[in-house]
Amino acid sequence: METVKNFLKGVVISISQLVPGVSGGTIAMIFGIYDKLLHAVNNILKDFKNQYRLLLEVGLGAVIGIFAFSNIVKTLFDNFPIQIGYLFIGVILGGAPLMYRKASVKGLKKSSILYLIAGFVIVYMMGTPNNDASAVIQNLTPLNFLYLFLGGVVVAIALILPGISGSFMLFVLGLYNTVITAVAQLNIPILIPIAIGGIVGTLVTARFIEILLLKFPEQTYILIFGFILGSVFSVFPGIDGMKSVIGIILAIIGFIFTYYISRN
Repeated sequence: METVKNFLKGVVISISQLVPGVSGGTIAMIFGIYDKLLHAVNNILKDFKNQYRLLLEVGLGAVIGIFAFSNIVKTLFDNFPIQIGYLFIGVILGGAPLMYRKASVKGLKKSSILYLIAGFVIVYMMGTPNNDASAVIQNLTPLNFLYLFLGGVVVAIALILPGISGSFMLFVLGLYNTVITAVAQLNIPILIPIAIGGIVGTLVTARFIEILLLKFPEQTYILIFGFILGSVFSVFPGIDGMKSVIGIILAIIGFIFTYYISRN
């Protein structure tokens, strides 16, 4: 049963990564497996026997989720951007109390407000992702390989850092359409350098984040809390009559759902 749960969590995490402005790391925290994934990544070589299972279960769900739902998510986001935007705002805010509880478990210092503001400002300054109008990379050249590899590294860093959206970073790099198209067309040569970069970025970033969480848990969690609050503005789709009303209803449903999961 635990295997199925981890697989489904991987599917949902991958789906969240497909939506610009939504963080897979945040969803992993809401599901209560973020710390376990960090530990597994950092100890996979030293303790392969006990760590590979979680990575395999979540990773398999993530891979299947990306290939199975990439077109669906993109279609929904293209056709119902306001409703879907509000839904994910609810999902994000539903997990925010969990971050606050983690940050304040030993009480909050007055200086912590600076980390909260810093996290909020960093994500807010990134702005709202615009449509990626860059050319879709279809052929693999040495220069394209390097660019896609670096894109994979950046996306992995965004995935590890809760509150930072991997899809958002793809927009910033002008690679969102390239990656979505490659997934939809199963263009493996284009996906290989991204995957390699993702592995490298994950291994490097996971160690750094785990150290921060162990040595500076209050500051790290309150910074992440700021990231999450700031990311709401990246997802906010604006106001448009009845569409917004439907969106608000979806936001309430999303909030209740993720808040319930994070509490349990």
